[in-house]
Amino acid sequence: MSALDALQTTLAAEHAAVFLYGLYGGRTSQSADPGLYAAVEAGYRAHRARRDQLRLAIADLGGEPVAAAATYEVPRNLVVATRIKRAALETERACQETYAAQVAQTVGGLRRWAATALAEAALQALAVGGRPEPFPGAPELG
Repeated sequence: MSALDALQTTLAAEHAAVFLYGLYGGRTSQSADPGLYAAVEAGYRAHRARRDQLRLAIADLGGEPVAAAATYEVPRNLVVATRIKRAALETERACQETYAAQVAQTVGGLRRWAATALAEAALQALAVGGRPEPFPGAPELG
């Protein structure tokens, strides 16, 4: 897989994350659960910023950034905070896997950027109720 392909795959994951975090934000109450609301808002902003950075990086390499999908699979039962946290955690884990793959498939500045994004996604996972992992983004063994 080329660096451009890796960036396109990562951009597709970020499109999904932006969509899903927008959904989580719409299901979260700032007054009822300010901590969760703040975590979801921070996640949305981070994913949107990384999406925009990826679009620029792809264009800089001469590629046409992949468009967002028309629809995404939406987690069910996003009516309680625990389910929203679980869904956000699943979103972060998916992004961690994508960034870990990008680290493996790129070099130089693109690799450093992906490693930073991987670390940020790991921190965001903690903000939505995740637990520390020995190596974020690595597939579970077992």
